[in-house]
Amino acid sequence: MPVLERPRLAPSLAICAIGAAIPAVTMLLLGARHVHLGTTLHFAGVGAAAAVAAGASLALTIVGVRRRDGRTVLVGAAFSAMAALLLVHGLATPGVIVGYSGVAALSGAATLPAGAAVLALSQLPAFRGPRGIGPLLGIQSVVLLAIVGLGVVGLTFESLVPSVPEAGSPAALALLFVGLAIFGLLALHALDTFLLTRRPSDAAVVIGIAFLAAALAGALVFEYFELGWWLGHAYEVVGIALVGTAVAVDLHRANQSRPLTGGLPAAELVAAAETFLGSRVRALVLRLADKDEYTEEHTRRVAMLGVQVGEELGLPPLRLRSLATGGLLHDIGKLAVPDAILKKPGALDEAEFGVIRRHPEWGHHLLGELGDFSRDVRRLVLDHHERLDGSGYPRGLTQAQLDLETRILAVCDVYDALISNRVYRAAWTHERAMALLHEGAGNLFDRRCVDALGRVLGRVRELQVAV
Repeated sequence: MPVLERPRLAPSLAICAIGAAIPAVTMLLLGARHVHLGTTLHFAGVGAAAAVAAGASLALTIVGVRRRDGRTVLVGAAFSAMAALLLVHGLATPGVIVGYSGVAALSGAATLPAGAAVLALSQLPAFRGPRGIGPLLGIQSVVLLAIVGLGVVGLTFESLVPSVPEAGSPAALALLFVGLAIFGLLALHALDTFLLTRRPSDAAVVIGIAFLAAALAGALVFEYFELGWWLGHAYEVVGIALVGTAVAVDLHRANQSRPLTGGLPAAELVAAAETFLGSRVRALVLRLADKDEYTEEHTRRVAMLGVQVGEELGLPPLRLRSLATGGLLHDIGKLAVPDAILKKPGALDEAEFGVIRRHPEWGHHLLGELGDFSRDVRRLVLDHHERLDGSGYPRGLTQAQLDLETRILAVCDVYDALISNRVYRAAWTHERAMALLHEGAGNLFDRRCVDALGRVLGRVRELQVAV
């Protein structure tokens, strides 16, 4: 079984878990206490949350339209709905502008469920790409007008909007259950993204969603005179600020907001190695490029294919990240191979091939000396030339000793080597390379990996034909 990468992941997960648990624990311990806080504080707090949500909405909508990205526009719509409802909720604060109004309770209770529902829609594949941006902007405008209309009617005719749902009522608890389920799915998705990227901004989204979930409980379970109700409003500000900041960081880096707009394809770990895998991996890849351009390009292609095959076979984020890193560095041991052998314009003799066969051990040793690379990554570097029947090198391992990631990397490594032009032979066709892999499936190569590679490449070729 893979182990957690040390030393970074375990502390990060602990911080993430503690941060996500704080709002729920404090709500449970302190929520029922009676307090007497002024309405001015409520007005100011809700106004701050509305401002943060409006800023995130504006930024996401503008960037989504510019990039023709429907899911980013949809996330902007979620923030705009929350901002509008928070604005109405703040203006309806009893004793600030008007007296008590049913719209105060309704807008407060609807803010987070409405935002969560729209955020959940952003996970659907239908919102990937440029199609539907016009209708999405139209829907966003209609929703905003409807909310503003609700606010105007509720503030003008204070008794027209019923005060629903009552705190702790069956309707409120049902709404709470639905909202928590949606936030739970969003949090799990954000956690998957964090496990792939290890970025603090993605951890902040996980924690922010936990704060929003606790805020929903505060709005639907507790009364105005209970601390839980006030904590819920505070958590709403914190949650929107955490998620909004993460969105701003991603937009500043010219990325999507990954935890909110459908996640991060594992292939992007390879395409943006410095951003997602760290400067150490990027530095080693650049050293390999300086040593031999072909080898660096080969490792990048193999890593890209490897993570796509890994996704096809259902590998979880932790193992995909190790596969991406191991794929990029699987030939790093060739830094120790003399140029006369590595760049020889012809076939290698037996002695020269003997030197080449040592590169997995040299790479494994180099990563061990550098530190900060997990056992899983170093194992991939060491074992990517092993075969199921024990005929590989350097250790002659057999099927029972090779994990799925190593088998994936072996298949992708052989495929890319075969279809690449070399000075001593022309590139094989895709069909010929796949025929060799299928011939060796079950003996040299894992049949599941060969079949998955075929499916991945089949989709790529279909897209190329369509374009």
